[in-house]
Amino acid sequence: MKTIGGRRKTRYRGRARVQWHAYLVAAAYNLPRIARLAPAPT
Repeated sequence: MKTIGGRRKTRYRGRARVQWHAYLVAAAYNLPRIARLAPAPT
């Protein structure tokens, strides 16, 4: 997630903003994974 989400060098200052960005990156990273887990419509 560091290279995909741009977390190698953070663009925000402050722990709260960096944490918020980490949550958003993790959520976006998990969306395709959740979609693959769902059964295919028949």
